[in-house]
Amino acid sequence: MPCTTILAGKLATNDGSTLIARTDDGFYDEKKLIVVDPKKQPRKYKSVISHVEIDLPDNPMSYTASPLVETDKKGIWAATGINAANVGMTATETITTNPRVMAADPLVVYKKAENKKEKDTIGGIGEEDIVVLVLPYIHTAREGVLRLGSLLEQYGTYESNGIAFNDENEVWWLETIGGHHWIARKVKDEEVVINPNQFGSDSFDIEDAFGEQKENLCSADLREFIKDNCLDTNQNGEFNPRKIFGSRSDLDHIYNTPRAWFMARYLCPTRYKWEGPDADFTPESDNIPWSLVPEAKVTVEDFKYILSSHYQGTDYDPYINRNTGKRGMYRSIGINRTGITSICQIRSNVPDPIKGIEWIIFGSATFSAALPVYTNVSKMPKYLSDVTMDATTDNFYWASRYIGALADPIYSSAFQLISRYHSTIANQSREIIRKYDQKMIKENNFTLMEEANEQLAAMAKKETQKALNKVLFEASTKMKNGFNMQDN
Repeated sequence: MPCTTILAGKLATNDGSTLIARTDDGFYDEKKLIVVDPKKQPRKYKSVISHVEIDLPDNPMSYTASPLVETDKKGIWAATGINAANVGMTATETITTNPRVMAADPLVVYKKAENKKEKDTIGGIGEEDIVVLVLPYIHTAREGVLRLGSLLEQYGTYESNGIAFNDENEVWWLETIGGHHWIARKVKDEEVVINPNQFGSDSFDIEDAFGEQKENLCSADLREFIKDNCLDTNQNGEFNPRKIFGSRSDLDHIYNTPRAWFMARYLCPTRYKWEGPDADFTPESDNIPWSLVPEAKVTVEDFKYILSSHYQGTDYDPYINRNTGKRGMYRSIGINRTGITSICQIRSNVPDPIKGIEWIIFGSATFSAALPVYTNVSKMPKYLSDVTMDATTDNFYWASRYIGALADPIYSSAFQLISRYHSTIANQSREIIRKYDQKMIKENNFTLMEEANEQLAAMAKKETQKALNKVLFEASTKMKNGFNMQDN
């Protein structure tokens, strides 16, 4: 599923939080935010897509999830969440690879038997399954990598994916290689990672991975896999996984690398030259860094801006009101078909029960607001969880979709309305979180998290309805069948 990921270590953020975030860019997927009770977590899991069956441990924790509203036909697709141990996860970022890797370790794809004499070929695990199989059972980000890595080696996967984990101290990124192989890196505390639908990692300490394993992990036979299949295309002793396992195609230069360029440009606006004939990096550069030390500490609001972006301030912006000859030529990050965007924030400066905050954005992040919620709760407000397949203004998902669909055709007129809406939600959300943090810490009473979430949801519902009213009016005045005539 085409998506965009951004990650930040604890020294790269303004408040010492770790952050992992991703746009879940499906095909206008109907999504909701729920809390999964351990009693309702399956003990035997069966994938709808691949038909693989997996026995699960008997000790799951509760966790938040953003599944499809209708799961019978496609499966759960939980997408993202934070568990009771304050470990966050986002799965998955679809990534690219190359034919050499695929030939050496083919994907494990479900195949239905062609006749009664044959048996179905069971597939591996994929985006539909991974959060449910991993998040309820891990107590650190590193544990997430190890559990998922063992599942990949045992069952294989039918797609190429990147998966992120965070706890209060560490952020880890895992990328699959073919059907059964993988590598994973700890994100440096001071760095931010940008990953747009490509195999991302551009460095890897293979000696550490086969030694102390402090910051690098991989499948047990990775060295032999590379050597036996002549996969290494690096020169001069370099070990760049992107050159070994990734892609370098014309399609990347339209769909993927421009997003990396925009994200890196935002994070490091003056360190490199981004435009002109002597630019260090262009939108079609294959060597844009996977990780950077940002020029300023990053915030949740920075993540929201990046994941909402559409090349604003450049000639590539599809909403620019002049013909630049480049308008809309690259795939935006804040795309129209996003189902959900989440930012999993694990804080280190508050007590354990309230460390996890999940910021939720439904629909196109360009137009939709980010709403935070405490995650260590037994349920989510109905405004976030009670979503049906029918369009309505009664929940945050559909109201957000309405605003995006109405505002997009009248972007220049709606821009100010949308900006004010986003600012209002952000300001009031921060106030509510701050108030309840202080109250719960002072009273040593963390049962107030659900009350806080209800207040956040009520505020979001009020402000979203007000924004929808204004955008609808503005869109109505721009209808093509309008006609004005003065009677004298």
